[in-house]
Amino acid sequence: MSYKAVQKVRVKVPASTANLGPGFDSLGMALNLYAWIDMAISDQTTIHLIGDQMNGIPTDKSNLIYKVAQMVFEQADVSHPELDITMYSDIPLTRGLGSSASAIVGALAGANALIGNKLTQYELFQIASRLEKHPDNVGASLFGGIVVAFWDGEKAESIRIEPDANLEVLVAIPAFQLSTEKARSVMPKQVAMKDAVFNLSHSSLLVAALSTGNLGMIRHAMKDALHQPYRAELIPGMKTLLEQAENHGALGVALSGAGPTMLALVDARSSQKEELESFLKDTLAKEGIEAQTLWLRPSGEGVAAILLQEGDGDLLSFVEGEVLA
Repeated sequence: MSYKAVQKVRVKVPASTANLGPGFDSLGMALNLYAWIDMAISDQTTIHLIGDQMNGIPTDKSNLIYKVAQMVFEQADVSHPELDITMYSDIPLTRGLGSSASAIVGALAGANALIGNKLTQYELFQIASRLEKHPDNVGASLFGGIVVAFWDGEKAESIRIEPDANLEVLVAIPAFQLSTEKARSVMPKQVAMKDAVFNLSHSSLLVAALSTGNLGMIRHAMKDALHQPYRAELIPGMKTLLEQAENHGALGVALSGAGPTMLALVDARSSQKEELESFLKDTLAKEGIEAQTLWLRPSGEGVAAILLQEGDGDLLSFVEGEVLA
């Protein structure tokens, strides 16, 4: 082998939100909510998942992180069939905050770091987009910031935008899960030309607003006719939030990815933050939906991998000392 395999790495990967309203399958933003993965070359595969929310995720070689790591090794033409993997995540599963994309990107970055980064970030982006079938979440988790991207079934291309310093994100995470498959199943196979034009113009305007820091334009741009009207039937209260959140201090509001999480972009200097948070929670509560609200920021940094030395301690100790402290 022409490289020196590293024995153990620790990966930190951000959550993400996709679409931002009109940018269906093409706009993503990294958020400062994270998952951590320790990955080591081993003589026997062991997979440890920390936390109750990981219950039900496989801990054998059918595990997504293990399978994605093997894809990296295969493309780099190296062999490491046995891995020791530990994962902890603050990203809620199947809530529209990119939990599967973060696992994929974390696995790609970890495996690549173990073999001396033989693959480029662009190559990792191609693998991730091929796995997810859309590039928005994986692009955001990989590169950080706001990512504008396409995946045409064969390749993905992207441009990264640095988020405005005054951009804050409020999410309301309902206490139920919604699979991407179910959220996609309610959408029509064809749409009217006027709806396609509506989204093209609004998505273009949103990208321009985010690129130039024109936060006041977001309320006009963050509207959608392709997916949110159809998905609203799956999330009671969503229609009210889409129509009224701007009256309570939001720059704009959207379904986060496939949902059910609702997301509001907010100017950090706003005096209506408490009012907006109450509006989101109360609107969902009226529909009998309990929701957790979190104030987040765009994550300027994408996935990062560090090499672990002997004596650095395990991931559980790190999480208890650094993350949960």
